[in-house]
Amino acid sequence: MAAKRIKVLVVDDSALMRKYLKKILEEDPAIEVVEMARDGEEAVEKNLALKPDVITLDLNMPKMDGLTALQYIMHTSPCAVVVVSSLTHRGALTTFEALELGAVDCIAKPEGTVSLNLDRVSSEIRIKVKAAARAKLKIMLGRGKAAHPAVVKKTAVSRPAPFDQSLDRVVIIGVSTGGPRTLEGILPALPGSFPAPVIVVQHMPEGFTKCFAERLDAYCALRVREAADGVPLEKGTVTVARGGYHLKFARRPIDKRLVLRLSRDPGDVLYIPSVSVTLRSLRQHLRDSQIVGVMLTGMGDDGVDEMAQVRKGGGYTIAESEETAVVWGMPGELWQRGGADVLAPAYDIAPLIIRAVEGNRNGRP
Repeated sequence: MAAKRIKVLVVDDSALMRKYLKKILEEDPAIEVVEMARDGEEAVEKNLALKPDVITLDLNMPKMDGLTALQYIMHTSPCAVVVVSSLTHRGALTTFEALELGAVDCIAKPEGTVSLNLDRVSSEIRIKVKAAARAKLKIMLGRGKAAHPAVVKKTAVSRPAPFDQSLDRVVIIGVSTGGPRTLEGILPALPGSFPAPVIVVQHMPEGFTKCFAERLDAYCALRVREAADGVPLEKGTVTVARGGYHLKFARRPIDKRLVLRLSRDPGDVLYIPSVSVTLRSLRQHLRDSQIVGVMLTGMGDDGVDEMAQVRKGGGYTIAESEETAVVWGMPGELWQRGGADVLAPAYDIAPLIIRAVEGNRNGRP
């Protein structure tokens, strides 16, 4: 018996975009575009009638915009939604509102609202739609703004000065589908006195990670920034890998401090930024025993082999459990390959990170 195809509803006010998206999606025999809608009202109606597996949703539409439609969809007949957004600062802000409302992932149109170069992201579109079809909506809808701690008020309390720059531990977090809301439940639980740098490699389009870092910075006691070339890796700071670039590292000749390097190379990997590329670079400059690796929700196995090697070399690694992972792909692979010291739900991961960094500094916690 042939495998059941993923039923997709394509929503976009541009007839050309609907045509392109249908063509791109149906190049994969596992995907079937069952219907298309030209505005939010049609999207809500056709979602109720057809019960698709995934909706690709434009946000800037007449009659009823994408955000309003998304709210109706999630209240009337919840469906896995992948937002297709323009690659602008405003587009990024609106996309994060959609993720707050329960969208699973986002795709950036390379050239704005009507993009004639969608083929540049055709593989990403198919991958994210297939990942969304596997996503656990109950987990997505259960993580909302209430998860953000109200106690963090950056304007009221100034941050401490950077710590001594000798790096006892470095935390690296790999994450993909379902990641933004998962991270918003973990990173704010790290205290402002946290004595290690935190690196986040989230699969996210170029132009979106700056907005994402700014949002996290508003919720976290730690400073959160988007990666910039030549900036030192600092304790008490969360660095979000920049979309469209790999995050690598180098030693500064003058004082041997570890600094960030942005690179387009390699360009032939599935994800840019890539967890694998970042981990390989980090391991060139640090002992495995200095690394605390965390693998969160996401489809595929980006970074899994490298994180397993970290554990084998004496580092400490954590995989998110299936209980809370929106997509138990990356963390599931890490666990099944014996690459994780511990399997834990998302709500237990911040305490595990703190213990790994602040507990036993001469080995695994």
